[in-house]
Amino acid sequence: MKKRELVKRLREIAGSAGVMLLLVRQGGNHEIWSIGGELLVIPRHREINERTARSIIERAQEVTHGS
Repeated sequence: MKKRELVKRLREIAGSAGVMLLLVRQGGNHEIWSIGGELLVIPRHREINERTARSIIERAQEVTHGS
């Protein structure tokens, strides 16, 4: 999955839950994003492994929907 597609999906998840998705900081290999007060670590690659992307999306859904 392209990184920009992942960030777009995370913005959709945040928007549907009424919370903000914010870039906290950038490092050499990862970016730290905040969604609903929880931190998500996203690799700084153009292409992100599908399993990794799915895991990040699932975590964002858990955080925003309280599951």
